[in-house]
Amino acid sequence: MSLPEHLGELRQAVEAGRIPRRSIKLEMRANLVHHLRQEKQLFPGIVGYEDTVIPQITNAILSQHNFVLLGLRGQAKTRILRGLTALLDEALPVVPGCQINDDPLAPLCRACRTRVAEEGDAMPIAWLSRQRRLVEKLATPDVTIADMIGDVDPIKAARAGLELSDELTMHYGLLPRAHRCIFAVNELPDLAGKIQVGLFNILQEGDVQIKGYPIRMPLDVVMTFTANPEDYTARGKIITPLKDRVGSEIRTHYPQTRQAGMAITAQEAWVSRNSDATGTIDTVVPTYISEIVEEVAFVARSNPKIDKRSGVSQRLPITCLENVVSNAERRALASGETTAVPRVTDLYAALPSITGKFELEYEGELRGADNVAREVIRTAVGQVFDGWFTNVDTRPVIEWFDLGGTLQLGDATPSEELLEQTGQIQGLLELAEHARVKRTDPAPLVASAVEFVIEGLHAQKKISRTDDWQYRATAEPQRATPTADQFFEADIRIPRGKKKYYN
Repeated sequence: MSLPEHLGELRQAVEAGRIPRRSIKLEMRANLVHHLRQEKQLFPGIVGYEDTVIPQITNAILSQHNFVLLGLRGQAKTRILRGLTALLDEALPVVPGCQINDDPLAPLCRACRTRVAEEGDAMPIAWLSRQRRLVEKLATPDVTIADMIGDVDPIKAARAGLELSDELTMHYGLLPRAHRCIFAVNELPDLAGKIQVGLFNILQEGDVQIKGYPIRMPLDVVMTFTANPEDYTARGKIITPLKDRVGSEIRTHYPQTRQAGMAITAQEAWVSRNSDATGTIDTVVPTYISEIVEEVAFVARSNPKIDKRSGVSQRLPITCLENVVSNAERRALASGETTAVPRVTDLYAALPSITGKFELEYEGELRGADNVAREVIRTAVGQVFDGWFTNVDTRPVIEWFDLGGTLQLGDATPSEELLEQTGQIQGLLELAEHARVKRTDPAPLVASAVEFVIEGLHAQKKISRTDDWQYRATAEPQRATPTADQFFEADIRIPRGKKKYYN
């Protein structure tokens, strides 16, 4: 169906029912009902919210509510708001050149009313795509009422010879420009309290007033917000009257299972490096590496040395996996290998992508971010290793180290060299087969599995490792037991001036 080009054609199409004319909240509700009946995915790319957040957002839209998404950083709040445009019509008729996307059949601003009266049905119609119907604003402390609502433009008044109170002298802010659109404010608590007060009318009464002049604009807009929990953002909070006017408060969360987190990371991380012009090396990421990377985020969120109020972003496993693959790629390029397979030691090379993703408590500050991150990695490796090697006898490898065997490895050790050094350890290759590799597989794959076994035993404190990546037997301090003669010959020193009582 071709879109009308003039006001008269638009009026006929609306009267005939070919083009719906409704408020934006009813528009989103109708399209959402259609999506639900067709069983379409509402928010493509959003993983882990199918049974929690998305049903609540669906209810809010069906109820025609403005809503706020409360959650810690890295919980896809902004992506969800940007995905709301899929619930809008493909195109919206507007008055050409209007700053506030006026409805040609019922314009609000004086300039559009005058134009419609002068041109009549011959007035041309412009169409606004759904992608342009999202007005997004990142809240900062320096935002003013003029930025959000509007202000009087004295230069415009002087040029036109108008009074300052004239509607034609108004410079519209972001909120009037979001008329018939979705208005999204990110990090709402960062918005000054007096600016939040300026949003009261549009949320409840549905109108705004500019600069105190009696100009009422009944805007048609969907108000959406994102915010961190108030107990974390010391910069500000959502004032109580504003929260009262928001229809629904929806809390987001981090992935609740390791599998959900891995799905998000696999979706977002850049792992395939042979897709660009410079990529000449294939990358293969073993499943246990992906599990360890994701487990790092889960362990960090429960670590007492890391501030839970600030959260640990889902960006941590994404950037960590990318750095892990990059370190494997660097090793493959240096050693002349054609396949880059990440190892457990590559996680320690990815510390720069981990330490910046969390904030430390006082105890963590004393330890240092790098030490806390290494502790988190070791714990994650141990937990994943325990899941892969449950009821598997690892004593032959441990006994090899107990008998005095040592091993010098590192993240830069080529695969062939690693397999040559570990070939003398009895039972190691058999254990590596539990990581879903075969002896006939390419050397990088086998080397990664072998290192997974060794590093897993270290994570479970069954063997020890020095800072220079030398593996050896666990050094357990043993207390020397004195003989009977040594015990009785030893002098018992009693401090002078103090009495010693014996039972």
